Formats: sequence, C-alpha cells, structure tokens
Amino acid sequence: MPQIQFPFFPAGVTHITPLLAFSKQDGRVTYFNGSMPVFVHEEADVASFRMITAQFCVNGNAKQAEIVRAFGVTKISLKRAVKRYREEGPKGFYRPRGHRGPAVLTPAVLGEAQRLLDEGMETAEVADRLGIKRDTLSKAVRAGRLHQPVKKKPGAPLTSKSERSSADRAAPMGMGAADVMGRVAASVGELAAVAPAFSPALDVPNAGLLCALPALLAVGLLADVERHLQLPKGYYGLDSLLLLLAFMALARLATIESLRYCAPGEWGKLLGLDRVPEVRTLRAKIQLLAQADCPAQWSAALCERWMAAAPEQAGVLYIDGHVRVYNGSQTQLPRHYVARQRLCQRATTDYWVNAMDGQPFFVVNQVVDPGLIAVIEQEIVPQIEQRLPVAANGELRDADPRQHRFTLVFDREGYSPAFLKRMKTQHIACLTYHKFPGEAWSPEEFTPAQVRLASGEAVTMDLAERGTCLSNGLWVRELRKRSERGHQTAILCTDYRSQAAPLAVAMFARWSQENFFKYAREHFALDRLADYRTEAISDPLRVVNPDYRHLDGQVRSTTGKLNRRLAKFAAMTLEEPIEPKYVEPFVRRKAALQEEIETLGHALATLKANRKETPQHITVDELPEEARFRQLSTQSKHLVDTVKMIAYRAETAMANSLREHLTRPDEARRLLRALYTTDADLLPDPDAGTLTVRLHHSANAATDRAIAALCAELNATETVFPRTNLRLVLQLGST
Repeated sequence: MPQIQFPFFPAGVTHITPLLAFSKQDGRVTYFNGSMPVFVHEEADVASFRMITAQFCVNGNAKQAEIVRAFGVTKISLKRAVKRYREEGPKGFYRPRGHRGPAVLTPAVLGEAQRLLDEGMETAEVADRLGIKRDTLSKAVRAGRLHQPVKKKPGAPLTSKSERSSADRAAPMGMGAADVMGRVAASVGELAAVAPAFSPALDVPNAGLLCALPALLAVGLLADVERHLQLPKGYYGLDSLLLLLAFMALARLATIESLRYCAPGEWGKLLGLDRVPEVRTLRAKIQLLAQADCPAQWSAALCERWMAAAPEQAGVLYIDGHVRVYNGSQTQLPRHYVARQRLCQRATTDYWVNAMDGQPFFVVNQVVDPGLIAVIEQEIVPQIEQRLPVAANGELRDADPRQHRFTLVFDREGYSPAFLKRMKTQHIACLTYHKFPGEAWSPEEFTPAQVRLASGEAVTMDLAERGTCLSNGLWVRELRKRSERGHQTAILCTDYRSQAAPLAVAMFARWSQENFFKYAREHFALDRLADYRTEAISDPLRVVNPDYRHLDGQVRSTTGKLNRRLAKFAAMTLEEPIEPKYVEPFVRRKAALQEEIETLGHALATLKANRKETPQHITVDELPEEARFRQLSTQSKHLVDTVKMIAYRAETAMANSLREHLTRPDEARRLLRALYTTDADLLPDPDAGTLTVRLHHSANAATDRAIAALCAELNATETVFPRTNLRLVLQLGST
C-alpha cells in the first residue's frame, strides 16, 4: 500500500495550489512540488515563465485561474501560452523570432546615410543622393536607426497653465484671442481658414481627447467632408469646427452653451488655435453648415462608408423608435407615449438603424409618428437600399424566392402578416416577436444549443422551431426560446436559410440598441436640442383629428360609467334582500339606477354616432388654429447627431481595443471617459514632424499599463494632425 506524503514546503514560498508553490530569491524563481524543487529560471526570463506555467496548466497541475491569481498575469496572455505549449511544446517558447534582412537600408547604405546626415544634409537630399525613397529614409529616422543632428534653434518656451491664463486674459482681441493678424485677415476676406499651429504647453486640461483623434479620423470625421459641407471664408476652418464638436461630445459637454464655462484658450490648444469660437459664433457656424440638405447628404455618405467597411454588420439591422421629449414652449408638438416615463408628453420620434453591436448607421426623424411599419417602408428601406454595399444590394444570383438581401429586426410594433409578406416579396427578411403566440409548446420539442452572443460570450439556449402559417397564408419560421422557469418567447422569421441559433441570437441581442439609447442619452446628450428654432411643416402630414380624439375620450368615459352602473344594477338584483319592509326603497333605487342607465345608453349611442361621422385623421393644414403646431428645426440637430454618431463609433473602437488589456473589460468605456478629461503636456517638434502628447499618469499602475498599450496601438497608425505635418505621438508620463 503506497504511503501518503505530506506536502512540506520550505519557508517563504507562495502557494499556487495546495501541492504547488514558488519562491523568488536572488533574482531566481524556484517552483516546488511539496519539498521537491521542480524547475528554476531567472526572474527576468519571461519565456521560461510562460513555458512552465503553461506546462502546469496542460499537465493538470494547476488551473489557469490559479496561475492568474498567484502571479497576477492576464488571462489572455496565459491562454496564448497554453495554446502555444499544446501546439509546439516547450521549444515553441525558445524559437528565435524570424526577421527579414534589410532589402534597401543595408548596413553599408545606413552608414553612408548617417555620414551625409552628420554633414548637415536634409533627409530628402540624402534619399535623393542614395537613390532610395524619401519615406523609407524618414521611417528609419523615426525608428532610431538613423540619427538626424538636432539643429540649434530657439524654440518656444514651455508655458504653465497659470502663465497661459494670464496671457489669455491680456489678449488684445478678447479672452485668448491673441492672433490679431489672422483675425484681421479673416475679417477682410484674405484668410480662408487659419492653419493649426501648436506651441509647447504644460498641463493642458482635457488634452487626453487627442488620444481619440486617430479613431475619429478612421471612422470618417473629415473624410471627403468638403463634398457635403460648405463653410464660407473665416477664421475657423471646417476641420477645426468638426473636431471641436467631436471633442465636446467625447468630453460629455451636454450642450453648446456648456462651452461658455470652459477656458477658450485651453480648448484652443487642443486644436492648434489661440482659442475656440464663442458660443454664438459656433451656433452661427453650425447653422451655416446645416443649410439645405447638407447634413443629410453627409450622414448618408458616412453610412455608406460604414456599411462598406463592415458588410457583415450591414446584413442584420436593428430598427427602433426613440421618443425625444420636448419641454420647450416654442410650439405645441403632438403627444407621444414615453415608455421610460410611462407618460404621454409632447415629443418627436427618431427611428434609429443600428448594427448588432449597437453602433448606429443613420436616424430618421418623424414629427408626427405614423408608426414603425410606415416608417420602415417609406423611409428606412429606401435609404438602406441606396447605402448597402454592392455585394449585398445587387441583383440576386438565382431565382430562389427564399433568398434575402438583408434582415430587419424590430419589436412587436412591427408585427403584421401583410407587412411581412410585402417585405418578403422585396427579398428582405424580417425578425420580430410573435404578437399572438398561442399555447405553449411541449418541453420535449426544445433542445439545448450552444450560441455565441454579440459580445462574444458563449451561452446555452433551449430552442425549438416550427413552421407557422399566418392569417394571410404566409408561411414563416417560428422559433421559441424556453427559459429555466419554463417561459417561452416566440419569434417569427422570414429568413429561410440561416440556422435557428444565429437567428435567436440576433433577436435577443436587441438589448444592444436599447443600451445605445440609454448610453447616448446619458453621455452624449442625445435628447438635447441643437438650436431653438422651429420650421413650418411643408409636407401634408396626417394627424389625429382633435375633434375625433375628444369624442373618443367621451365615448370611453361614458362607456366606463355605463358599465359601472350595469354592474351595480346586477349586484342589486342578486344581493339585495327582498323582505317586505325593503321592497319600496329597493324599487325606488333600482328605478333611479335604471333611468340613469337608459340616459347613459342614449348619450353613448349619440357619441358613437358623432364619432363615426368625424374623420379620425386630417392633414396639418386642416387643424383648427388653436391646435396647429410647427416642427422643430432638424438640420442643425441632424448635423450634431451625426458628429455624435462618429464620436460614439470612435469611442467604441477604442473600447474594443482597450478591453484586451483590462482584467475587467466592462470598465473600458469608464476608463476612456477618465482618459478624455486627463491633463497632458503638448510638445510639438516641427523639425522631427511630431506632436507629442505626454499624458499624466492615472490612479493606479494597472490602468497605466492599459493606457500605455492603447497609446502604442494608436501610435502605430501614424496619424497626422489635420492640415499640419505633425505626426501624433501619444506618451504616458515622461518615460
């Protein structure tokens, strides 16, 4: 019989498992199995550390969670190490990295280039002399393989926040307006737009917003914007204004008026300007940009760009209405039911089209809400067909009537057998909840299915499927998901090709759009007005007739009164005692109640007849004078909402990149919000062609590591600040 040994460990070890421990001493790490050392490596030997910890996991000596907890490493790095060990074994950790030898900049060429640079020649001249591309030599200089002698030039001094505040206060043309010549030239029409010019500055507030510049440009903030938005000559350029609006959205400035309480000179440093425009100037510029149909054209071009960049996202689109409450007094808008407040308030409805991960594509505003189905058919589908990529919107390759071009996902408001049939004839698949699901299905029909949500999480769903014939004879797929408590959620779908599991995921991922509404309302001021103007309604919109609404309310009220009297009359007949002394009072009360019932019956019949003769809907022009209203100005709002969509998409891209470096991925957006408000030093170097943004450290080392990794990824894009030759370099601290 084998003898059990107790796991005696040396003193000072750290336990990984009850049978496995390690200790660090004299720069070496020793691993113990009980009292027996099993492996030793230098503390700085990362390859050996990854190899032995991966071996522990693969051999079953320890779980990945135990390794992560004991050493404080990230889950993703350990998973990569385990994968490498399983595929290549221990040798995979010591394989030398393959490097391609220099094809152009050989050691001899580098030596000659360095000699010419030391003689004082410019980079372009050296490249031409050696017969190589100028960009190739410039990249070698930026990578440190070549060193360009620093020319001694008197540079602008670094300024502190206090010094800049005093200088802005003493500016000759108002707070921060120090560029006198530029403003005078703009006032006489000699300047199209002032060029950004950065000066060294310490502790610039909100300078962390510059970290979002690569993402904003990648999403398309300034891509071909001159084709759609026009701005007359002036001091502020179109790119500076759009960058300012995007930075304001990311900094969570709820309204344009919020800029009034920010230091204009400090915000100007973020754009390379002496100061940002005043609120009234910014409003005037926005109104100029929002003339005609320019914001709609720009938004359509961006939507087409986003769909072409991610055609897989454009294949499944979420549609839902967002009620935007109006609390002003400029006009008396129609009332809408606000579900989040459970009230009917004056409001307009915005119908948003989003991807599965919640990222917005475009929005359609409705002053008078005709309903989800009408908006989809009249507004949304035509716009989607114009903006879809050619591969998704081209002619169907075969004559299969079950083939579809894209899928629309919406809630029960869009349930209509006739509507589903019309969409099917246009080869558009629809996915919605069944409004009348009927009896529950047998539990034996449900089978567990492994599905992956839009967030990447893998879960198990109990799913079942049947074919269902709707009231108009249309056969659709009916999917049902059964919860742990037995509740069944019914889904109708006219996508006859896809598997059931992805369709269920697409339907139940509608929370992503709801999350977008909630997040954008709280953090991007989605419901805020861009201006306070109103416009006349030119289209012959149909609205509910006020007379019909009044009569309908009276019918409902009279019906309720009559039903209560009838119930009381029936209760008197069944429950009242019929003793002789009670007969006379009982007869009098019953007769009075009978008379009241007859009166209410006649009044109800008259009201119903009048309601039947009154048209339920009329045009806006037919409204009585006291009930007429004007619509809110939509052009400026459309422009600002488009910038907010860009800001949201840019923040989403940064959050997706940042999650890989966080132990708590859900905190990515919160960390970014803190990053946007972080102070930083701006260090431009015109000779090297760089604009260094030296960020201040965060609250803890873990956050610093995540931000440093994000900065490295953003620096790899080699983003150049618009209308300058300065490449953005993001740096955390002085190291």
